[in-house]
Amino acid sequence: MLQDDVVAEQAVPAAAPALRPAPGETVADTVRRLVVAQKGAKGAPAYGRFVNRPLGRVLAALAFHRGMTPDGVTALSATATFSGIAAIALAPHSVWTGLLVAAALVLGYALDSADGQLARLRGGGSPAGEWLDHMVDAAKIGSLHLAVLVGLYRDGDLDDRWLLVPLAFSLVAVVHFFATLLNEALRAGHGAVTRAAPTGERPSVVRSLVVLPTDYGVLCLVFALLGSTTWFLAGYGVLLAGTAGYLLLALPRWRGEMSRLGPRPAGA
Repeated sequence: MLQDDVVAEQAVPAAAPALRPAPGETVADTVRRLVVAQKGAKGAPAYGRFVNRPLGRVLAALAFHRGMTPDGVTALSATATFSGIAAIALAPHSVWTGLLVAAALVLGYALDSADGQLARLRGGGSPAGEWLDHMVDAAKIGSLHLAVLVGLYRDGDLDDRWLLVPLAFSLVAVVHFFATLLNEALRAGHGAVTRAAPTGERPSVVRSLVVLPTDYGVLCLVFALLGSTTWFLAGYGVLLAGTAGYLLLALPRWRGEMSRLGPRPAGA
């Protein structure tokens, strides 16, 4: 599962940072400021790039005008996300459960983008804020697929072998999440260009669509099918296969990239 917003939004400075909006500044004005200061989209899947970031900008602008802090938005993101995860594990799987879970996860993901964008508006994020954001992400990645396993087991009408699917997805998701963070940390530590850095070039739309199965936002939407175990497992399985395939192809490329970074710069 590729999480576009795993890469810290705080890495890109915003213009005219302030704790509150300027006199006369509207929410629309703030959104336009965020568009200008948007981080790079290299490697970003389509949902994260074209849906989640714009939605996160609007939520960040609203939070800015309400005087909220990035940590407060992170807390809202965690509340929405873990409410959805709890429902996957504990609530009866029905059409309404699936729709509510998908809505909660989509909102949590958008708020996950908004907290970093709000930090840019306020002058940049802190290490403590970035740590909190990534810890929430780690808990989310570690628990989402285990909740699927518990929910399917409680449902009772499934061959136990199907429970291997969320176990496999959990492994793939954790490795992918860790690799994404580690790659960015090593690039930044060795002075290489990171995915968050704006390049001035328009990233490939085709590539964004090709990596769509790895997009966490698409996974959120699949939970709308939770009322039908057959359809849910079909969509969920396709995303597992796509994410696992992407990871297997990407690991040798990432290893080659890391081998070309060379020694860490002196004093780094």
